[in-house]
Amino acid sequence: MSYTTITVLLIDDQLMVGEAIRQILAKHEDIIYYYCQDATKALKMAQEIQPTVILQDLVMPDLDGLTLVRFLRAKDATTRDIPLIVLSSNEDPIIKAKAFELGANDYLVKLPDAVEMVARIRYHSQAYINLLKRKEAEERLKEENLRLSAELEITRRLQQMILPKDKELKQIHDLEIAGYMEPASDVGGDYYDVLCHNGGLKIGIGDVTGHGLESGVVMIMVQTAIRTLMNQNEQDPVKFLQVINQTIYDNVQRINSDKNLTLVLLDYKDHRLRLSGQHESVIIVRNEGKVELIDTINLGFPLGLVEDISEFLHETEIYLETGDIVVLYTDGITEAENEWGELYGLERLCEIVSQSWLFSAHEIKQIIVNDVRRHISGNTVYDDLTLVVIKQQ
Repeated sequence: MSYTTITVLLIDDQLMVGEAIRQILAKHEDIIYYYCQDATKALKMAQEIQPTVILQDLVMPDLDGLTLVRFLRAKDATTRDIPLIVLSSNEDPIIKAKAFELGANDYLVKLPDAVEMVARIRYHSQAYINLLKRKEAEERLKEENLRLSAELEITRRLQQMILPKDKELKQIHDLEIAGYMEPASDVGGDYYDVLCHNGGLKIGIGDVTGHGLESGVVMIMVQTAIRTLMNQNEQDPVKFLQVINQTIYDNVQRINSDKNLTLVLLDYKDHRLRLSGQHESVIIVRNEGKVELIDTINLGFPLGLVEDISEFLHETEIYLETGDIVVLYTDGITEAENEWGELYGLERLCEIVSQSWLFSAHEIKQIIVNDVRRHISGNTVYDDLTLVVIKQQ
């Protein structure tokens, strides 16, 4: 249907009335006029041409006009919402009231003044066209929401599929590792993994920009690249990150995406952690709950932004005593908001970990999650909540 054209259907058994109205409407180029003399055929014709307004007589030989109004306004009729203007020589208020009760939009005594009739036709047609536009917009929005919901569900499943399994974590003897990830309502691109290979252990945590399927795809690319490099026995953390960056950069360019991510990698062996890459600060909790923060800003660069990041890549090493704790997290934790817009914050996270250092990694993880949940209360979670707690055995 064209939203610039008014289509009028007149249903009236008097040819003289039909011709008179045709002559009035013929003076208006944006009005298309149809005429139906037989009331019994009017329903079919109305369904075929889908007018923007119907003019209808009340007194016809084959079908009572009020009955026709009822048919045109039937619950399942395609004409249900089309504006209906009754044309009648009967000015009885009771008849008018009945017509309105059955669903008529307007009532004109025929033959009406030409200017008034055209004005009412235009008014009701425009209202109907606006209604159709709203319905189309709502339908497009509904389809888009369904598409996004499907994308988000796929992303959520991808995100959960690549997480390290509990049985894998339990096979690591030197460290107790507890991980947690709760996708946001629109699913971000958080990533963490714990990978064992040839006696070595690599732990990674990252955050892809944006939300949805595209971020999830980049997250899969990262995990695949890391696993490939581990299988190739690449030992140099700096070279490791440079190759990952090159892979992600090439792929996001190829798919014409603007995604990038922060990523920190921790290589563990014999109580020693080698850190490389840029992400959130790494929290270390020592004996008696003493907290150390390792700022990773100078250890790397966001991956996928530029082709070569080798000059930004560095590493640092940490020695873990028995009982020491390492906490990794994404900004979904520290930037979680309560109903007043207050952020959970790094300071509160450090305080909770410091107070809980004697507990197991799993217990500390749950204590943090519960505290974040209390802070958020019933507020919407806008970003993934991702947390990894590591305790040296």
